[in-house]
Amino acid sequence: MDVIESSISRLLNGSTLEDNPDLCDFTLADQNEATAAQGVTPSTPSDYVPIVRNTVTYIVMAVLFNSDNEVLMMQEAKSSCAGQWYLPAGRIEQGEDLEEGVKREVLEETGMEMEPTSLVLVECASKAWFRFVLTGRVTGGTLKTPAQADSESLQAKWVGNVNQLSLRAPDIVQIIERALLYHTGQEQHPPLLPSIRPHKKLLLRLVVCIRSKISNRVHVLLSEKTEVHLPLCEINHNRSLHSTLKKFMMEIFGADVPSHRPHGVLTVEHSGKPEATNDGFCLTLLMAFRVPLEEVYPIDKYTWFQVNSNLGEKILSRMPRGMTVPLNVIR
Repeated sequence: MDVIESSISRLLNGSTLEDNPDLCDFTLADQNEATAAQGVTPSTPSDYVPIVRNTVTYIVMAVLFNSDNEVLMMQEAKSSCAGQWYLPAGRIEQGEDLEEGVKREVLEETGMEMEPTSLVLVECASKAWFRFVLTGRVTGGTLKTPAQADSESLQAKWVGNVNQLSLRAPDIVQIIERALLYHTGQEQHPPLLPSIRPHKKLLLRLVVCIRSKISNRVHVLLSEKTEVHLPLCEINHNRSLHSTLKKFMMEIFGADVPSHRPHGVLTVEHSGKPEATNDGFCLTLLMAFRVPLEEVYPIDKYTWFQVNSNLGEKILSRMPRGMTVPLNVIR
């Protein structure tokens, strides 16, 4: 099981895995079959393929601070919200990685060049909508002035109190507050940038942990389907991620799943290249049961695996608030 422990260590370090995505334990076809068995017509085609700016939307957003903890803001040029203020953000283009997308958006909308240093938030909604909020360092450029207004933005400026501005939407207030906690060291998850790895589907990988009441050792859930691996399921983009997660946990543990908690994101794997052929991604989520191992029984092809003590301590160190990148499920 050294390979499994090595894989978990890589995920805790924010690194990509080269596991086989074909070992998906709960595909859309499986989910549709389970839905149909309940007498409900499935709403998502089993052969769904994510294609950027067509069947899936990836938004990148930047939260950048200067030495005075002022945040970089841009003034909208779009007719629907002209004159209002927002964080630099936008949809990635086909063939573009997440980091490439956020650097492009910041340059186009603010005139500043930036180097991403970490994700600070991942958000998702139904209908295949995902937003990746990154922070980083300004490395160059010149702040956009009203004289340089174009279709991307009217101007940009550093702002100390965004509540004094007319905002395009109030959702960014909490995003800025969360990013500032990370910027000032009050939330200290390790820096996490998206890993470059192509995926053809929208995937959710789980690192599910539990402690034994008898030994107090940490155990991690494994799937033994074909070959041993961490549980992996396909995301139903027509439903909330919470819905996909709930159904996957019921698939593993039965209808009466004991109390458990998602802690946050460990990795994001995405590539975007070659263009329009690998527009999926894989999200790794850290989860833990509130009850002991002796009270939780996986079904069928799933089993618990006791990790070594050092790895167990590393897993536990990522459980407190602020030690993983938050996942916000909007709807």
